[in-house]
Amino acid sequence: MALTTLAACARNEAAEAPPAPPAFAAAKVISKPITEFDEFTGRVEAVEKVAIRPRVSGYVTSARFQQGHEVRKGDILYTIDARPYQATLKHAQAELARARTHLSLAHSERERANKLIEKRAISQEEFDTRISGNEAAQANLAGAEAAVESAALDLSFTQIRSPITGVVGRAEITAGNLVAAGTTLLTTVVSIDPIYVSFDGDEQVYLKYIGLEQRGERGSARTGNSPVWVGLSDEQGHPHQGHMVFLDNVLNPETGTIHARGLFANKDRRFTPGMFARVKLVGSGEYDALLINDSAVGTDQSVKYVLKVGADSKVEYAPVKLGPLVDGLRVVREGLAADDVILVKGLQQVRPGMPVTPHLVAMGETPLKNGKTLVAQN
Repeated sequence: MALTTLAACARNEAAEAPPAPPAFAAAKVISKPITEFDEFTGRVEAVEKVAIRPRVSGYVTSARFQQGHEVRKGDILYTIDARPYQATLKHAQAELARARTHLSLAHSERERANKLIEKRAISQEEFDTRISGNEAAQANLAGAEAAVESAALDLSFTQIRSPITGVVGRAEITAGNLVAAGTTLLTTVVSIDPIYVSFDGDEQVYLKYIGLEQRGERGSARTGNSPVWVGLSDEQGHPHQGHMVFLDNVLNPETGTIHARGLFANKDRRFTPGMFARVKLVGSGEYDALLINDSAVGTDQSVKYVLKVGADSKVEYAPVKLGPLVDGLRVVREGLAADDVILVKGLQQVRPGMPVTPHLVAMGETPLKNGKTLVAQN
């Protein structure tokens, strides 16, 4: 009878024992040296862009390029009817021959005048006339030579060549059209390798970079010592590395931004002018930072917070100030210490002061429902 009573009491005590606190995934705050990066939105631009316009007027006789294809410097793009310019050149050459003949005659007259003036066989006035005639013939010859050179240039301009190596655009004018010198747009050519990526940074970023450069923690954007990385819209991360080649000398007072530009190799023709690009620059020197899962951060109106697991295994509300994402983890500037334990999943299911059983996982892992974890990808 006594044994039966004791057994019943034991069962009642076991039934009345409080349940264990619920288990939640938690992780220790990581501390490690990092370098921050800043990101900007940019556009791909050609290093050289040329609007092809004729330098002489006339009828277009042919377009000798495939639209949208690459051309080399010196390739003929268009030809203009050369016959009027050939005739002009022949006329100029004839005038040059006439000027040479006149100069030869004037030179002979001058030589005779030199001999006759010594014998006082001609007047000083006649002598001066012959000397000036020789000088005029020399001037006429120079003018005729210049006319031939000008006519030859005009004739050469009837072959419109690409001034750069690059990709030619669409043909704005086709054969048979009359074009005017210096005004009619024929096509455009843009260089493709190397290529620019241009972007704008605000005044605060500009001032920060000046400080980093002065402390030797970052190369200067004006001297080409500063690396820059770019990713296109279909790419992960920023796989293309180049270097800064330009930083404007003024900030735009209307937007409060300054224009900058990086230079990139484009041998595989991955970049095309006009493309959107994501730009990344070194944004700090190396320093020890605290890192947590970005998903472990909650928002309470304008306040960012995490839920810490205290020494008594109770949940604590901890407001934090955050920095950028680095390697898939969020930088915490204030509010946590190294080795603090925080909840990384189920924040909506707990409240401050609630006891929990922390199930420790590595920071950067995503706990799944089946108890396994998925490592966060950088």
